[in-house]
Amino acid sequence: MNQTATPERGNSSEQTTSGRALRLQAYGGPETLTIDQVPAADPGPGEVLVSVKAAAVNGIDWKIREGHLRERFKLTLPATLGIEMAGIVLQTGPGVAHVKAGDRVMAALGGVGAYTDFLVINAEKLVLTPDGLSDVEAAAIPVAAMTAWHVIQAADFDLSGRRVLIQGAAGGVGGFAVQFAKAAGAFVYGTASTTSLQHVRALGADEVIDYRQQALEHLTGQIDLVVDAVGGKALDQCWPLLSPDGLLLSIAAPDVVSRAPEGHRGVFLSNKPDTARLAAIAQQVAAGTLQSTVAEVVGFDDLRAAIERNRTGHAPGKIVVDLTG
Repeated sequence: MNQTATPERGNSSEQTTSGRALRLQAYGGPETLTIDQVPAADPGPGEVLVSVKAAAVNGIDWKIREGHLRERFKLTLPATLGIEMAGIVLQTGPGVAHVKAGDRVMAALGGVGAYTDFLVINAEKLVLTPDGLSDVEAAAIPVAAMTAWHVIQAADFDLSGRRVLIQGAAGGVGGFAVQFAKAAGAFVYGTASTTSLQHVRALGADEVIDYRQQALEHLTGQIDLVVDAVGGKALDQCWPLLSPDGLLLSIAAPDVVSRAPEGHRGVFLSNKPDTARLAAIAQQVAAGTLQSTVAEVVGFDDLRAAIERNRTGHAPGKIVVDLTG
């Protein structure tokens, strides 16, 4: 984010001075996050100033907060958290042509900074929000949908007729992964908690397994693709399930390759920018052909607690913070 004001201003729909930001002061628990007033910067060349209306909570928030990802995200503290948002363009910097002041937009940041009232972002990361989506609905889509899309596309074989297991099928990424795998012709298994079983069935999973009450041994040697959105012991339980040419793709365990037993394949994947694909997916959600689930909508003052609820478990889908209140 460019924090230095520039003398040249683009189109602007309102004057801004400062706004709220949820900032990490030190690595640790919820108490390390504070709501601060920060100045709104002018956008530089190729950048846009956005009035953020909603932002979604992700597991990466508490992992960054606790310091687990300090090598991957080399932050200068204090740092504003949040990795995806939806809002309205307030001002464009020099050289920006494809969005203008007043446009409703959504984006995955590719970094942190979304939990703020005013965000300066590279215009190339922005996608126009379809008319059929509210800002809250739009904010829940970018990271989960694009991560799931890339995971399913990363399978190095045709999924038609194959058996796919989605670990964490009730989450944001897992929910989209179920739908994408089913659309590719796979027989889809999904794991979820007792309260989320019906939700995962409604997404199209052929068999839903209550991970708290049911074992997975009956799938030994039968799964062609495991999508792991959980990590930890849940990941390690999946190796025996893989078929001889099976593949385990994890978005939760960066060390999955080193954890793979001899003779098994594991790959770690993270979200990749693809604005054209994100725009298409957003249109599908707006049209009702894809389902995106918002588990809970919170206000800015409850955002710290919401990040902690993401760590300990919550209802199916994404938690979204509404910044308009």
